[in-house]
Amino acid sequence: MFNEKITQNLSKSSFIRAMFEEGNRLKAIYGEENVFDFSIGNPEMEPPVEVKECLKKIACSEEEGMHKYMSNAGYDATRRTVSCSIKKDYGYDVPYNHIIMSAGAAAGLFVTLKSVLNPDDEVIVFKPYFAEYGFYVMHAQGILKEADCDEDFLPDVDSFKNVITAKTKAVIINTPNNPSGAVYQKEVLLKISAAIRDAEKKFNTNIFVISDEPYAKIVYDDITVPCVFECFDKAIIVNSYSKSLALPGERIGYIAIDPKIPNSELLANICIFNTRTLGYVNAPAIMQRVIQSSCDAKVDIDDYKLRRDMLYDHMVKCGFSIKKPQGAFYLFVKSPVEDEMEFVEKAKKYNILIVPGRGFGMRGYVRMCFCISKKTIQASLPKITELAREYFG
Repeated sequence: MFNEKITQNLSKSSFIRAMFEEGNRLKAIYGEENVFDFSIGNPEMEPPVEVKECLKKIACSEEEGMHKYMSNAGYDATRRTVSCSIKKDYGYDVPYNHIIMSAGAAAGLFVTLKSVLNPDDEVIVFKPYFAEYGFYVMHAQGILKEADCDEDFLPDVDSFKNVITAKTKAVIINTPNNPSGAVYQKEVLLKISAAIRDAEKKFNTNIFVISDEPYAKIVYDDITVPCVFECFDKAIIVNSYSKSLALPGERIGYIAIDPKIPNSELLANICIFNTRTLGYVNAPAIMQRVIQSSCDAKVDIDDYKLRRDMLYDHMVKCGFSIKKPQGAFYLFVKSPVEDEMEFVEKAKKYNILIVPGRGFGMRGYVRMCFCISKKTIQASLPKITELAREYFG
């Protein structure tokens, strides 16, 4: 009666959302202060003051036409602002007409995939990865292929080479990575780039690198995120202000297309066309105006670092095996038992909600989000200790 493929995929859709809803159920039973929900990357931190002040100013403005349609690519002024921001962050020139404002990174990724893929083209991702990638690729009529990472959650280039075929059309990279927090350094990206060039030459194809970068400004310990435009010949950045400005519900981001891509202006026009015809029409008008004045604002990274260290240090002390995240706001914890679903269920008995690694293409691990309140993290520590004793004595 309904779409068969989507109906079948409902049962294996987001573990993240499932645990988030379970958290709401448990909070109604035990009280919010007694449930420790590490399931979803929904920042507890408020947007920067600059963002709030800008919203107030817009709300009180008497300017006419603020809520009308604009170009499907977004306001020119906003696109120029983003272009300048990229230049400031990376020293790289992306013309404003190669910037397309999007309704968050999710819309940006789907628009980009629909713009570069033909039916049955393959898209490579590195495990672990954000599960929704598979659905974006499916809706774009592509085929998702998985490559491995090493024990530090950095791309295994040999595995990557073995996955590339004549049908490979795109590679999605996500650094800092959700769920591992790993940052792919330039030398790793250059090795991936060399493998792509070899494959393009071998198969006479074009392979695009789509860099999903919502966590690019959330990094710790003086780590820097390389500019993908300097590492790859055909790179496209998809970014969002959901994390850097703590605005996940506002759905505002952008697509940035490297001008050195052959026929890059045509690709930009295809992305603009798809923005309209896939039903997004344009990115939210009010939030585009906010970005014009506040795109370089950011949340307090030191506050996230404090939360990371509070949770990481305690869990390591309890006996858990974890690679300390260099960016984003997740811990990717090795499950103390082979089947991480068993561990997830055990944690629920202590009202600790975590997400199984199979939801990110990697069994045997669980993800814990530390962008929740410090009060909740602190209150969870005794329960984490009790949970650890079940496995480590």
